[in-house]
Amino acid sequence: MSLSPRPNFFLVGAMKSGSSTLTRHLRAHPSVFMARKPKEPSYFVERAQLREVYPAIEKMGFWKSESAYLKLFADAGEKPVVGEASQNYARLTRVTGVAERIARFNPEARILYIMRHPVKRTISHYWYMVNFFGEGRTMLKAVKEDPDYRDTSHYAMQLRPYIALFGRDRVKALTLERLGKEPEAVMRDIYGWLGVDAAFVPPNMDERANVTGEESTQVRGLGLLHRIRHSSAWGVASRFAPPQLRRFARGLAVKHVPRHEVPTEDVKAYLSPFQADETRALEELLGQSFADWQL
Repeated sequence: MSLSPRPNFFLVGAMKSGSSTLTRHLRAHPSVFMARKPKEPSYFVERAQLREVYPAIEKMGFWKSESAYLKLFADAGEKPVVGEASQNYARLTRVTGVAERIARFNPEARILYIMRHPVKRTISHYWYMVNFFGEGRTMLKAVKEDPDYRDTSHYAMQLRPYIALFGRDRVKALTLERLGKEPEAVMRDIYGWLGVDAAFVPPNMDERANVTGEESTQVRGLGLLHRIRHSSAWGVASRFAPPQLRRFARGLAVKHVPRHEVPTEDVKAYLSPFQADETRALEELLGQSFADWQL
């Protein structure tokens, strides 16, 4: 039995910056293999931290052994670029030690990092947490109290460990804004950097993945009923409950929030000074301007 290929390419985030769309474009190339089920195995996240940031993946157990992880790449064949895309690989300070673990696993790996306007990314991060992790605080309260929202948009901080360990040539950063404006040019650049045919044009260039909807479902109050509804006990009991009762329980636990009706001016005013300073640090680190972000 042949051994599974060893990944040599990692798309590490930032979350809510278009990594799912970029993964589709990468996967379309005949010389690139990207893990598909799941797309984000998060193998290099320490188990206790993974349980907090991505419990569904923690339950899948790739952390148990390297061989379990490598099975995700068994179908890569002879493709020269073998990779995966896990957005939690760039969530310092909530997730630590990832760059070091990847460097021990494959010190010759290439690291790709996609970013977007940091304030917009932080706001989108908040709605992601509302939809999938029971975030019930107001947006301003959440971004003030939980450093993960701001830290994930501190792109210089996220990139420094990778550049230190892999070198500037093996770490590439790009923006969602440029990918949206010049997709073919961006993909040519990435393919060339990966050492595969840069003339290839992905047939799915117009696709956009995981676009956040106009309405979010947010927990009510402290989220107690929401947690009960997602407990194993309720999972068993709800099978015998009439549909009307299940709908009533859901209505008590969560509310529908049209995103466009939630004001963000106070959040932008709070975030902009921090993230303007952090963007200047990014410009110094990468030697390029991000003036179009208008912070």
